[in-house]
Amino acid sequence: MTINEVCLVTGGSRGIGKAICLKLASENAYHILINYQSNKEAALQTLAEIEALGATAEILKFDVADHEAVNKVLHT
Repeated sequence: MTINEVCLVTGGSRGIGKAICLKLASENAYHILINYQSNKEAALQTLAEIEALGATAEILKFDVADHEAVNKVLHT
């Protein structure tokens, strides 16, 4: 399958964000960017679950309230 879209899920390591990541992964048409701010272990767990579903993803650490940090991470 060809990946058609890249999806950035803020707060993607836990709760609703994680559920969104897993739903996107089940559709397997997205490369998922998992955003987290402080819980790297949760982000890595979400990444592992996504990859177990056959989808691709990566984790990105930044605070979405920090405009400069967002730009730095997303424009590198």
